[in-house]
Order: sequence, then structure tokens, then C-alpha cells
Amino acid sequence: MHWTPLIETLVGILVVIGGITATIGSFGMVRFNDFYVRIHGAAMCSTVGTGSAVLASMLFFWLHLGSPLGQELLITLFTVITTPVSAHLLTMSALHLKLPRQANTEGGPFELNERIDQN
Repeated sequence: MHWTPLIETLVGILVVIGGITATIGSFGMVRFNDFYVRIHGAAMCSTVGTGSAVLASMLFFWLHLGSPLGQELLITLFTVITTPVSAHLLTMSALHLKLPRQANTEGGPFELNERIDQN
């Protein structure tokens, strides 16, 4: 059984998934009003979008060259590690600067809630 059409179909699906998630993330950056919601959408979509595109690249070149390339695996590893960490650091900086959030946003970190001094 020859696996080439199946793998090429999977590569195409992964590229489409990566493109769709990247597009959704960019719309989220424009549409959402709150920094905290924007950073979540951008971080999630960039991780999934980049991961799908790099996985498609890894499968494509594995199919055509006969051996997997380590560069794609390293790119995926660094993206999966650095994107959530940088989003967390940006969120902590926003909390430190006390950036406002929308009033209709439910939940959220306790640092943004109104504090009542009980002296």
C-alpha cells in the first residue's frame, strides 16, 4: 500500500487548520476589547497555527526526503514552550500596570477586583 496520497491529504488538512487558526487569532486581536482576552486568543491561535503548519512541513519533507528533519521538531518545541510563557509574562506585566478590563468580562484574576479595606 502506498501512503503518499494519504500523507499529502493530511499535510493539506494541517496547512488549512494552521491558516484558519491564525486567521481566527488575528480577528480576535482586532475584535476583542480587553487586553487580557486579546492575549489569550493570540497565544492560543499562534501556538496551534504554528504547530499545525510546522507539523505539515515535517510530514511533507519526511515523505519527500525519506527522513524527518530536526529543525521542524525544534521549531515546534520552542513555539510550544515560549508562546505560553511570553503570554503569561505579558499578562503579569498588565496586572502590575493595572490595565483595565471590560466590566462585562466574567471571572478574571483577583488582582483586578475592587478591594474593600476593612479596617
